[in-house]
Amino acid sequence: MSITALDGKRFAEMVIQGANHLAANAKMVDALNVFPVPDGDTGTNMNLSMSSGAKEVKNNVQEHIGKVGVALSKGLLMGARGNSGVILSQLFRGFSKAVESKAKISGKDFAQAFEAGVETAYKAVMKPVEGTILTVAKDSAKKGVQAAQNSNDIIVIMEEVLKEAKASLKRTPDLLPVLKEVGVVDSGGQGLVIVYEGFLAVLKGENLPESSDLLPSMSEMVSAEHHKSVQGHINTEDIEFGYCTEFMVRFEQNKVGKQPFNEEVFRNDLSKLGDSLLVIADEDVAKVHIHSEQPGEVLTYGQRYGNLINMKIENMRQQHSNIVGETQTASESQRPDSLKEVQEYGIVTVSMGAGIADLFKSIGAHAVIEGGQTMNPSTEDIVKAVKQVNAKKVFILPNNKNIIMAAEQAADVSDEEIYVIPSKTVPQGLSALLAFNPIADVLVNEAAMKDALNHVKTGQITFAVRDTQIDGLEIEKDDFMGIAEGKIIVKNKDKGKVAEDLLSKMLDEDSEILTIIYGNDVTEEEVKHLTDFVEEKFSDIEIEIHNGQQPLYSFIFSIE
Repeated sequence: MSITALDGKRFAEMVIQGANHLAANAKMVDALNVFPVPDGDTGTNMNLSMSSGAKEVKNNVQEHIGKVGVALSKGLLMGARGNSGVILSQLFRGFSKAVESKAKISGKDFAQAFEAGVETAYKAVMKPVEGTILTVAKDSAKKGVQAAQNSNDIIVIMEEVLKEAKASLKRTPDLLPVLKEVGVVDSGGQGLVIVYEGFLAVLKGENLPESSDLLPSMSEMVSAEHHKSVQGHINTEDIEFGYCTEFMVRFEQNKVGKQPFNEEVFRNDLSKLGDSLLVIADEDVAKVHIHSEQPGEVLTYGQRYGNLINMKIENMRQQHSNIVGETQTASESQRPDSLKEVQEYGIVTVSMGAGIADLFKSIGAHAVIEGGQTMNPSTEDIVKAVKQVNAKKVFILPNNKNIIMAAEQAADVSDEEIYVIPSKTVPQGLSALLAFNPIADVLVNEAAMKDALNHVKTGQITFAVRDTQIDGLEIEKDDFMGIAEGKIIVKNKDKGKVAEDLLSKMLDEDSEILTIIYGNDVTEEEVKHLTDFVEEKFSDIEIEIHNGQQPLYSFIFSIE
């Protein structure tokens, strides 16, 4: 069997299979992650990035490969996360650009498209490092071009690309000392190999095994304990820039106060604020990934050019500590609060589930109080949490209207300088926390965080504990209720039907991002069913999913 021309439909199958194979192996890729920081999320980020591209491709399957490539590039741009996810998006952005005008491509075109992808990816990275996904992509693309000189068979070329990708992956520890030190290959490079395995399987009409064709010496790395030991070779305090900061700028160059966008200037200015900088831009938006110690300063700079969307800030020191099981260093845990270093700012927030607590911590909360509907924390609980963060100025996010008064009372009785941001829901609390800027004046922060409460809509699904009549609805015990901005607007015995009806009423043409936080009574199958419904009915909206593990509320929806 040979293939001498590749059309859009077969290429779409390759992308979808590559994404599926990566999703099946994402945890293994996470376990290899030690560079540029040992935060253990490379597989997750690459999976989310590739899945976003595959989703866009599924919605645009057609014969013309160039048009399928445009869809892939768009999906990857919008969904790209983390260093390796952004680089992956650039590899296929360059690939897609190279085939954009073609209905079908030859073997030579196919090989040259891989090489074009490498050129695009290297340009996007401020300081390319060899021994990473970039090297694996470069070496394998070069081999593909060589193969195309002797054969026009796309299967043969893809076989050579994959073979060299695996060989290059084996060599990554020789190029990057930290990989050799801990005995692993590059995680991003492994992720790319997995995608290429999916490509080749489609071309050859073969089924893939559940797990990737790993190097024999790497197979033990799937275990969680080895994951911890790999990450444990690096000390948390050695992470120089602690916050992985990602956002997109939607340009507003014609508005007063907004600067015209120049990618080179933009990239050079941001490079002074951190490392691991990646910038992708088209005529409408720029996507940024950077590791910085001052994420607020990065976001403030981005606002010079337009509106910020799709913001995500993760504390990589905390991620690393969680992986290796060190929530505090031994010396710090033995130090009394009075002797700990006083921070300028502290954030105290209330959470109703372990997953939601982790989400708040990942974007900067210093203390999370367990609480919420039916389990409101006391004023004393809040005061204790305020003292725990040991900061000069503390912001409190109650995230429930019944907790706001206790928070205000804590502010009255505490010796600390406290500012209560009256968030009534978890989505409002998350929005307010993302608006916090650690280098801004306290009153500027208070105003920005309060204003952020108005830029997010909240939906919730819960159940009735008794028969009642409210908001014009006859509700029976155990009915599921859909609540929009505090008002019950739908009810049904079927939880999934309530979720669909509620989102149908809340989402509109101005909605850009839907965050789904699902509770401990929801299955992954139910989540998939709901996301499929949203993707079919609202194809342009971006969906983020988190397992909040919250009681009482089956779903919490945040809409921006």
